[in-house]
Amino acid sequence: MAAVPTIELGSYQIGANHAPFIIAELSGNHDQSLDKALAMVDAAAAAGAHAIKLQTYTADTMTLDIDSGDFFIDNPDSLWFGQSLYKLYEIANTPWDWHAPIFARAKALGMVAFSTPFDLTAVDFLETLDVPCYKIASFENTDHALLAAVARTGKPVIMSTGMASQSELAEAVEVLKANGCQALILLKCTSNYPAEPVDANLRTIPHLAELFQCQAGLSDHCTGIGVAVAAVALGATVIEKHFVLDRSEGGVDAEFSLEPAELKMLVDETRRAHLALGGVHYGVTAKEVASRRHRRSLYIAQDLKAGDVLNAENVRAIRPGLGLAPKYLPLLLGKTVKQDVARGTALSWDLLA
Repeated sequence: MAAVPTIELGSYQIGANHAPFIIAELSGNHDQSLDKALAMVDAAAAAGAHAIKLQTYTADTMTLDIDSGDFFIDNPDSLWFGQSLYKLYEIANTPWDWHAPIFARAKALGMVAFSTPFDLTAVDFLETLDVPCYKIASFENTDHALLAAVARTGKPVIMSTGMASQSELAEAVEVLKANGCQALILLKCTSNYPAEPVDANLRTIPHLAELFQCQAGLSDHCTGIGVAVAAVALGATVIEKHFVLDRSEGGVDAEFSLEPAELKMLVDETRRAHLALGGVHYGVTAKEVASRRHRRSLYIAQDLKAGDVLNAENVRAIRPGLGLAPKYLPLLLGKTVKQDVARGTALSWDLLA
């Protein structure tokens, strides 16, 4: 795979040679309180997140105000069972007049602030706020008109791949590129809430990067941070997780969202995983040089006189590692020493007659 260029967002650089870029997704966990939304921004910044992401829609831009039939959530396994789509989006949306103060707070704290638009009016609105990039949600990755509008802004695009087939993704990427997108990051995503690790299929991440010659990451709906850390080991450069101040207080996405202490752990552990990747290396590292003395090596185990013969009793493979390597023991047994040798002397070739 050819080297994929680093993408700059604000003061951050996103790419294989940089720590994973961590996005805290506020979604609807603000419970329709701007004060709570701003407190979430503060907490995400304190946890070390690099970005805050909103979702830009209204109930009316998402669906019709119908409480039955196709517009009613009747799946008993859904977190939102028993609600209509319209009512759900009414309580989950982030009011558009909140975007500016939320973005301002995030920027003041050194974070990148952007959003996911769900229709063309949302793109137009977000352009008035001069967002630095756009996120495309999994459920919108087949909306070619939306993709084209976002691409025409000329800004980096982060797109989730949930539910999309290879051909659907190929079409989406083609639309983005044909309309001017030059910086693309694809996020492996499982569109189930919460998702199970068994369904994450993280080996898709390097395949996505290779297939579309772009950066790849993870939009993670699993609980905990283990799946995200594993994704970094497979090359993910971006991790997106939903965020909540306190799961016990509820929130539309609280069940699969991270609390502040968990978000900090995600930032720390994904950075640690990235550092651990390093490169292909064999032999002693600079910090292992001192440890070599704690290997086993051959030592004289009994006081010897000149002419004594080396045997299994007077030569032993022990620590430290300052004598000859243990692999030479068969060659040395039966040899004689040319001088008196004290017990505890590291065996060397110049002691032999």
